Amino acid sequence: MIPGGIYHVTARGNRGQLIFRGETDRLLFMWLLEQITMRFGWWIHAYCLMDNHFHVVIETPNADLSAGMERLNGRYAQAFNDSHGLDGHLFQRRFHAVLVESDGHLLELSRYLALNPVKAGLCPTPASWRWGSYRAVIGLEPARRFLSVDRALGCFNRDLGAARAALRRFVEDGLHAVSA
Repeated sequence: MIPGGIYHVTARGNRGQLIFRGETDRLLFMWLLEQITMRFGWWIHAYCLMDNHFHVVIETPNADLSAGMERLNGRYAQAFNDSHGLDGHLFQRRFHAVLVESDGHLLELSRYLALNPVKAGLCPTPASWRWGSYRAVIGLEPARRFLSVDRALGCFNRDLGAARAALRRFVEDGLHAVSA
């Protein structure tokens, strides 16, 4: 891992099991993500919580992705198991991380994460999924404290309204490709 790197991080449930059983689990994960982000000084550019996995696009000023993800996944797994009367591994294996090498890659990830719940049949449109960053990025709700929307939007336009509209069109173009 490199200082200043941006990573697409994923983690899946062990044997495909659910890692989020409801709103309480998702809210706990979001709270933990905020705590870890603040502690390590990370920037989150996008995220999407599915049922059996999650995606987070993380920028790490220091080379500390592994330490932060170990803390996030460990604390979440422990709380999840305690809450649901379970024990053992929640996650399939260590998290997976891919270096984001360009703004174009970041934009494609933003679209992919926004479309992921639609492709999985969890919601009809990207804007209807509560458990991702897309709604905040396009201005439908306030951004969580840990979410940095400027990088992706800045790729489209300096004007915030125009940038949000362009990102929305970019994602909707991908939605049409999914339904075709």
